[in-house]
Amino acid sequence: MTHLTKALLLVAGLAVTACTNADRFGSGQNGGGAAGAGSGLSGGYLPGSADDPTSTAYFQQRVGDRVLFAVDQSSLSPQAQTVLDGQAQWLLTNADYMAVIEGHADEQGTREYNIALGARRANAVMDYLVSKGIAANRLKFVSYGKERPIEICSEEACYAKNRRAVTVLAAGGLTS
Repeated sequence: MTHLTKALLLVAGLAVTACTNADRFGSGQNGGGAAGAGSGLSGGYLPGSADDPTSTAYFQQRVGDRVLFAVDQSSLSPQAQTVLDGQAQWLLTNADYMAVIEGHADEQGTREYNIALGARRANAVMDYLVSKGIAANRLKFVSYGKERPIEICSEEACYAKNRRAVTVLAAGGLTS
């Protein structure tokens, strides 16, 4: 028998053995039943998934990791404030996370102007989160100006997506 054949038989044997565990769903009883249904998951969701309220995926997809701005503006719209209220609540609940707020601009204007505009946008988000109870030492901001667009075209639909501030989470401490 070749090594490949032996390896395949070993893997097949392990797979069959794994499938015969009567308690594979964590019911604590061989019969399973309704009491154990789904209890192999934390509260019915997969840890780390977008359904896990403590995960970064949940923050990005359910809470929202970005807010948009009007042309040449760094003031927060009511929609942006609603998203940021959710971010603040998530950050208060998940105190072991830090955040870097990225400020962005569309391609219109000079590089220098857009770096400054991105900084004002990121700072507006940071100030709002601090006003909602997030410790300032858990937040940092950076401006990318027009250097990191998510849409590339010279149309308003693209510009609107690029005028944003994105909250990027980091577990543990931030480095200087």
